[in-house]
Amino acid sequence: MLPLDHVTVAGTDLRRMQAALAAIGIETIYGGAHRDGATEMALVSFPDGSYLELIAPQANAAPDVVEHHPWASFLTGNAGPCAWAVCTGDLDSEVRRLRSAGIEVSPPVANGRQRPDGVRLEWKIAISGAGAAGSFFPFLIQDLTPRESRAFPRGVPGNRDFRGIARVVLAVRNLDDSLARYRQAYGLADAIVQPDPVFHAQLAVPSDAPIVLAQPLARDSWLASRLARFGEAPCAVLIEAGDTARATGPGESRWSDLHIRWFDSEALGWRLGSARRGVSR
Repeated sequence: MLPLDHVTVAGTDLRRMQAALAAIGIETIYGGAHRDGATEMALVSFPDGSYLELIAPQANAAPDVVEHHPWASFLTGNAGPCAWAVCTGDLDSEVRRLRSAGIEVSPPVANGRQRPDGVRLEWKIAISGAGAAGSFFPFLIQDLTPRESRAFPRGVPGNRDFRGIARVVLAVRNLDDSLARYRQAYGLADAIVQPDPVFHAQLAVPSDAPIVLAQPLARDSWLASRLARFGEAPCAVLIEAGDTARATGPGESRWSDLHIRWFDSEALGWRLGSARRGVSR
């Protein structure tokens, strides 16, 4: 029901964002400019097919075009995680299913970009729920050209130290209400609810979805400030560590069966965690 496609990380300067990831050992590949004339992207893809997308304004983008972009506040605010997407082979059917569950969904819209090597990529998307695309609910994407061409621009995963995106962490105002909305849309099973003082959040960790819901523990926390500025949206990403992965950040967390080592968020500019299941090592 929630096959994670990719997570988008927004900022003002794409090259700077790429350099920050490279400094922790995660190389990205420039993916090209989007058709809207506002943004360009780079990505790092993983063996499970999911990928992280870095997105920033094009160098020559008109200011009014960037200002009216759906993710304008995330882009200009160097927000880091701003959206996530799930893939579907039948977008129209998924739109009908969500609408029948009482979820607002936009009509599908075509989009695309051209890779630097000239390969054209085409897809269509639909936006679920209120707010910007992929903020609280994921936006839906169906490829019209081969998905492998979008996820693997060099024909193979860009990173093998990590297996894929394990969880998207969503900042929410009310944990119970947010869980109810996800159960309405996707029929989630019960979630483990727990506090994490390191992350400054009360968490809900579903067993059957690639998400974690995070409500601030205190009004003066970084998470409360982020909610006030950007609203309910992704605030962190967990990537599943392979045997060769290493994280050297200052903090650790245990969420359900996930042992997390956090990369240095001050150096990176946003929150990224390396997650392993079961015992830590």
